[in-house]
Amino acid sequence: MNWGWFEGLLRAVNVYSTAFGRIWLSLVFIFRLLVYVVAAEKVWSDDHKDFDCNTRQPGCTNVCYDHFFPVSHIRLWALQLILVTCPSLLVLMHVAYREAKEERLREIQGDNYRRIYPNPGKKRGGLWWTYLLSLIFKACVDLVFLYVFFHLYRNYTLPRVVKCKLQPCPNIVDCFISRPTEKNIFTVFMVVTTCVCVVLNLIEATYLIGKRCHECMEIEGGDSRRNSHDYPMSEKEFIALLSEETNFFPPRRHC
Repeated sequence: MNWGWFEGLLRAVNVYSTAFGRIWLSLVFIFRLLVYVVAAEKVWSDDHKDFDCNTRQPGCTNVCYDHFFPVSHIRLWALQLILVTCPSLLVLMHVAYREAKEERLREIQGDNYRRIYPNPGKKRGGLWWTYLLSLIFKACVDLVFLYVFFHLYRNYTLPRVVKCKLQPCPNIVDCFISRPTEKNIFTVFMVVTTCVCVVLNLIEATYLIGKRCHECMEIEGGDSRRNSHDYPMSEKEFIALLSEETNFFPPRRHC
C-alpha cells in the first residue's frame, strides 16, 4: 500500500494545528504509520500461511484460522489509520473553501476588497467547530477500535496454541500461531500509542474550549468596562469633582 498521500496530508494539517495537534501528528506519523509500514506488515505477512493445525483434514485449517482471526490486525490498523485522518482532511477542505471564497471575492471587487476572513486558516467561526468536532471524532474512532480489538483478541494478546473443534475438523485439534510473541509486542505498542493519541485529542479539545471561554470572558469584561464610562455622573460625584477642581486652584488675594 502506498502511504505517500497520508504523509502529505499530515504535513498539510500540521500548518493549522495547535501544539497538542502537532504532537498528535508526530505520534501518528512516527509511532503508528512508520511502525505499521516498516515492521507490522512484514510480521503479519505470513499470518495465514504459517497457521498450522495438527490435522490433514481438508478445510480444517482455513475454518480454524477464520474463527480465531476474523479480521487481520494489519487490516484493522490500516482502516483505523484511514478513518482517524479523515477529520483532518475535512479541516483542510474547510480552509481551502475559505481561501477559494476570498479569491472569488478579490476577483469580483478588485485588490481593495473587504476581506471576509483576515486569516482563513485561523480557527474562528465555523472552522473552530470543524476542528473541535474533528478532535472528538478522532478520539471516538480510536476508542471504537480499541474496543473492537479487545473484543476480538482478549487482553490484546495472542496465545501460542489454540484448540479448534469446528467442522470439518474430525476432533479437537491444536493450531499454532506464527511468531506470537513478536505479534503481541507490536499489538501492545499500537494499543498504547492509540491510548496516548486519545488523551492528546481530549487535551486539545479541552484547550480549545477553555481558550474560547477565556476570550469570551475578556470581550464581555471589556464591554462592561467600556459601558461603565458612559453612565451619567450622579449629583454627589459631580459635587466631589467640582470641589476637587476648586481646591486645585489657590485662592486669590484681595488688594
